[in-house]
Amino acid sequence: MVRVGAFSAIRSVLSGRASMAHPLLNIGLMLVCPECAAMPSLPPPNPGLYDEMFDGATPRAHYAAYAQWLDGLSDEALSARQREADLLFRRHGVTFTLRDNPALDRQIPFDIVPRILPAHEWVQLERGLRQRLAALNAFLHDIYHDRDILRAGVIPPEQVLTNPQYQVAMHGLDLPNRVYAHVAGVDLARHSDGAFYVLEDNLCVPSGVSYMLESRKMMRRLFPELFARLDIAPVEHYASLLLSTLREASPVAQPTVVVLTPGRHNAAYFEHAFLARQMGVELVEGQDLFVQNDRVWMRTTAGPQAVDVIYRRIDDAFLDPLAFNPDSLLGVPGLLSVYRKGQVALCNAPGAGVADDKSIYPYVPDMIRFYLGQEPLLNNVQTWQLRKPDDLAYVLTRLPELVVKEVHGSGGYGMLIGPLASRAEIAEFRQRILAAPANYIAQPTLALSTCPSVVEAGLAPRHVDLRPFVLSGGDIRIVAGGLSRVAMQAGSLVVNSAQGGGAKDTWIVEGA
Repeated sequence: MVRVGAFSAIRSVLSGRASMAHPLLNIGLMLVCPECAAMPSLPPPNPGLYDEMFDGATPRAHYAAYAQWLDGLSDEALSARQREADLLFRRHGVTFTLRDNPALDRQIPFDIVPRILPAHEWVQLERGLRQRLAALNAFLHDIYHDRDILRAGVIPPEQVLTNPQYQVAMHGLDLPNRVYAHVAGVDLARHSDGAFYVLEDNLCVPSGVSYMLESRKMMRRLFPELFARLDIAPVEHYASLLLSTLREASPVAQPTVVVLTPGRHNAAYFEHAFLARQMGVELVEGQDLFVQNDRVWMRTTAGPQAVDVIYRRIDDAFLDPLAFNPDSLLGVPGLLSVYRKGQVALCNAPGAGVADDKSIYPYVPDMIRFYLGQEPLLNNVQTWQLRKPDDLAYVLTRLPELVVKEVHGSGGYGMLIGPLASRAEIAEFRQRILAAPANYIAQPTLALSTCPSVVEAGLAPRHVDLRPFVLSGGDIRIVAGGLSRVAMQAGSLVVNSAQGGGAKDTWIVEGA
């Protein structure tokens, strides 16, 4: 069968025995991930990279039971279940709006081969994530209060105080539990050495958790026998944990929580509606809320209702036209005034975006040491800051080898991927860097791991990353797993939903 041949071909290429001329394997395994890079101390990528399922030609221990089950599944059955998954995602309206075409909602590509991690490996990742978010929240509290880390010279003050994401209005404001980033998505990638590295911290309005939950729902429906056979850690309680986290941001005992969305034309509107429904709270737009008597109120058919917590999915600039962008029609006039008086909670807090700026990212290990007195459990990627003359000179001589990113960029846009760029593209990007070097950072390349995925011809490796979601309130809560984003096309490195990336279910297998 075609599937069996593809399955065997994957094992052959990962063990170094197959030719890259194989039609199922000519997918550019040695490519640069646009969201990642490598520490100089890392060993060179192995010829076969790191495959999540296979170690050479042998399934890894935590994949053994699944691989045995998969090897016994017919090609027709596998294809039929993939088609069923596609149909169900379409019926459920699991969509994302492409940035290049905001008028077009596209179905999120979903791959039915799970990405599996052993429980002991997840325990280490979770420890690192908890440590990282504790330090990031401590940093945010500090820069809006005593600024100890700036006075100590750990981070140059201008990197923070002139950052576009820094909100002067937050200075001196005390928040419950000193939490600014209540919801965070931390992007991780595994290098060919088998270790995970942090690509970036998403602390403004991170998205993707609905795709994690829908992926799990889909897999349970399609493969109930696997969930009966394997001890897979649950993720379905995420909405309950999120609601608890949001409630802890308010001093009110029984707060009214709402989800604030820019509207149905937003790229992640499906997620906004999904999470509101899962938590059993109202989904509102700016026009549904108003400020009166130092409170935020929601218009309802039964009359105004006080709102205590707003899980906002709107960027800072559009939250309040009286405090930020005066042209905004998405926010609530007077909202910031009520927030500063402690009469409503905003999650995430305005100004939290300073901590996920790419110019601040290189300092996160120093934050961990400064605030927690610990060594980082998760490694950053080596980063050159082009505002520094020596870093700029070094990078300009090596543009064909490096990845260059805008410090305020997101979604994989505004980047140069040196090894994949033409001479003309490199020359053009060089001029952009020289015009404003402080707007860019550079990183070496990282060999992004692969995971078998269903393609038209059968099974083939596709590049993946991982976005776990970290909830910070009275405690730090993390569901076991996260969103595994996958580059769906042969030779593609695009994992971002806004650029056509897809999703896999992530299984943390207990006892593995």
